[in-house]
Amino acid sequence: MRFDDQRKKMVETQLVKAGISDQRVLNAFLKVPRENFVSEQWKDFTYLDYPISIGNQQTLSQPFIVAKMLTLLELKETDEVLEIGTGSGYQTALLAELVSAVYTIERIESLLKSAKKILKKLDYNNIYFKMGDGCLGWVNVLPEKSEFDKIIVSAGSAELPQVLLNQLKVGGKLIIPQGTMSEQKLIVYEKKEDEIVTQAYIKCVFVPLIGVGAWDI
Repeated sequence: MRFDDQRKKMVETQLVKAGISDQRVLNAFLKVPRENFVSEQWKDFTYLDYPISIGNQQTLSQPFIVAKMLTLLELKETDEVLEIGTGSGYQTALLAELVSAVYTIERIESLLKSAKKILKKLDYNNIYFKMGDGCLGWVNVLPEKSEFDKIIVSAGSAELPQVLLNQLKVGGKLIIPQGTMSEQKLIVYEKKEDEIVTQAYIKCVFVPLIGVGAWDI
C-alpha cells in the first residue's frame, strides 16, 4: 500500500499545491501507478517531483510538468490525441484515462516494447502505437488517422515541425517544449479557422526532439 499512499501525497503536495485544479487530471494521477513505469533501482524515487531516468538517455518527466501540459491542453473525453514520445508509457496511460483514443509514437524500439507491455498489463485498449520519427506524425501506419483534436510533444525543439501542425484539427491545441537544447518554455498552439494563436507558459527542460524539422543529432 505504500505506493498508493505516496501517489495520493504526490497529488496533494506536488500538483494541487502547485495550482493544478483540473479534477479529471488529478483523478488520472491518483489512478495510474507510476511505479510500474520505472525500473527497480528507481522505485523508491517514484513519487518525488523530479525526472527519473528510463534509459537510452531518456527520462520520465516530473509529475508537475506532465500535469501542467495535460491541463493546458484542456482535454475532453471525446478527444483523439497524438503523443510524440511514448517514453516509459506513463503519460500515455494518463492520456488514456482522459480521452477516447491515444496515438503514440516512439523512435526507440526498446522503450516502445517496454511501454506496450506495461500498458497491456494495465488493460488499456484505447492506445495505438507506432515506432518511428515522431516529427513526421501519424503516417504509414494503421489505423489511418490524419487529424487530431490535441497533440502533445514530450521532447524539446527549437521549432515546431510543420507536419505536426498540419495534423492538428481546426479548433485543436498542440503543446510542445520549445527553446534551446538546455532550456525551453511550454508553448501552446491553438489552430483557428484563419490563424494560429500561440501562448508561452512556464520554463522547463526536456530531452531533445530528434527528427525531421527538429534537432539532427
